[in-house]
Amino acid sequence: MGIHWRGNTMKKRWLIIALMALSMGLGYAFSTYIHTAEEGSARMGRVTGIGGIFFKCRDPKKMRLWYQTHLGLNMNPYGSVFEWRQAQDSTKKGYTQWSLFRDSSTYFAPSTRDFMINYRVDHLEALVGALQKSGVTIVDKMEVYDYGKFIHILDMEGNKLELWEPNDVQYEKLGVEMGLKTTK
Repeated sequence: MGIHWRGNTMKKRWLIIALMALSMGLGYAFSTYIHTAEEGSARMGRVTGIGGIFFKCRDPKKMRLWYQTHLGLNMNPYGSVFEWRQAQDSTKKGYTQWSLFRDSSTYFAPSTRDFMINYRVDHLEALVGALQKSGVTIVDKMEVYDYGKFIHILDMEGNKLELWEPNDVQYEKLGVEMGLKTTK
């Protein structure tokens, strides 16, 4: 009986070792699959943050002065640029533009809203391709500047959205060249 019992114990040990190895192998495979899927979705393009908030008002010059006086925003002719640090790498800066437009501006057209949000995105071309396949209305053609790529779309309620794949290094250089201060 002792030999038979030992045989079962050995079988149990080998079974446990085999199950542990299988579990580790499956865990690695699952982790690799999830990591690859996440990388694939990043390559597809996605929103990474708010790139800007724009709204209409009667007198942008007076409104900028009001925000500067009462809320301490550093203003420039376009509004205010908020400077922040990127979550993935705190040595890198990021920017969010806050701008006022005259209430008669047609920049937000075809939307009839008095606001527009700019979303920071990665891989803009891939995102636009996916949006087109999904039937999302693309308002215009992509514009490319040293400080990033831009395109406008409409959401399901007709709000115009600006998508921006930023080049923050060039955006910062442009601000420095223009002598603009950021709001921190």
